[in-house]
Amino acid sequence: MTMMDEDPFALLPEIFLALAAVLGLLLGSYLPRKRQWPVIALAIFACVAGIVATVFAGPDRAVFGESYRIDVLTNLGRYIILGALVFVICISVRHFREHKRESELYVLMLLGSLGAVVMTGANDLMLLVAGYLLASIPLYALAGFGKDDLGTEAALKYYLLGAFSGIVLLAGVTLLFGVGGATGYPDIELANGVIAAIGLVGVFAGLLFKIGGVPLHFWVPDITEGARPPVAAFVTTVPKIGALIAMFRLVSLIPVQWPVLVAVIAAVTMTLGNFAAFFQDNVRRLLAYSTISQVGYLLMAVAVATRSDWAQPGLLVYLGAYALTNLGAFAVVCALPQATRISDYRGLFWTRPWLAIVLVVCLLGLVGTPPTPVFVGKLAVFTAAVDGGFTWLAVLAAINTVASVFYYLRWVTPTIK
Repeated sequence: MTMMDEDPFALLPEIFLALAAVLGLLLGSYLPRKRQWPVIALAIFACVAGIVATVFAGPDRAVFGESYRIDVLTNLGRYIILGALVFVICISVRHFREHKRESELYVLMLLGSLGAVVMTGANDLMLLVAGYLLASIPLYALAGFGKDDLGTEAALKYYLLGAFSGIVLLAGVTLLFGVGGATGYPDIELANGVIAAIGLVGVFAGLLFKIGGVPLHFWVPDITEGARPPVAAFVTTVPKIGALIAMFRLVSLIPVQWPVLVAVIAAVTMTLGNFAAFFQDNVRRLLAYSTISQVGYLLMAVAVATRSDWAQPGLLVYLGAYALTNLGAFAVVCALPQATRISDYRGLFWTRPWLAIVLVVCLLGLVGTPPTPVFVGKLAVFTAAVDGGFTWLAVLAAINTVASVFYYLRWVTPTIK
């Protein structure tokens, strides 16, 4: 009989996030509304402690009946998600200071981040579902946190599409369990190819909603425009990290011919995101379509997960670079809440030079201009696509990258005039 590895210390980052969420909720119930800073301190401490625990995570292994895997994907996913959460908390403090539900905001972020982290290490379909739900339900509340018309409409759309996608994912898991006889990725035996393929497409569709990929991308522009700016930064960054790593792991471990399907979705996603952003004047909607296009580039690594050794490092480098750059652009938007149109940024360099410099660097970074981190990530992902036999996809991605210069420069130009 094989001994089950039930080492709770392997899950310290996840435990820290869960404990911080529970304690933060309790603290927020007793602290005065104008003195919620202990909840913020607790959330940041949990993130830092989680990062330190990840440093000492030990060798690669599967724990708790092989349902959760501790490896490079999980650990780097933890680093990126926890670092991104600290960044979002920092840009949220000024925006939500003395808000009557300030502590609840940070609790919801902690829970959403916990769900994203769980998705990175999930090695079992049931655990993937648990992580997916945990990375979804708190975000529905975050989307409508402002309780204004735009935020409420965005939250409702987000919830309805999320509920539909969740049902599709659960249906896919049910089919896979029915024909595969197991829920653990390595144990699934896909005897019935057609039904198994339908089940996998259902699971994949649920994850596509979470990352904002075509055809389940409709929520992204509405949430980015309607939610409060720090919430929009969180929703368009953190869940994507967990879902993309989960998608990469799923494609790598379950033996189905995914590559062409994923490559086509990547091509459509990057192209639609770029062309929809071309004539956007609202800066938040422009960033929304920018994030959709970035998902298309990231999906290239998923498409060649089993075909190229460059796929995994390319995905992880790109995710880290994307998180930093996207959050940097949103930080500027958060600092200028009244500037909603591109024209509102005219002359920013002469009035707020540091904000203008950060914005220009981040926008050029999203293009993939050297020597920014996104350039390194894109180069690795493009190399992986060519190495994996999808040269046409790499060429299309290069064309899309050149095309994206147009709408990013539409924002950069007035900023430095």
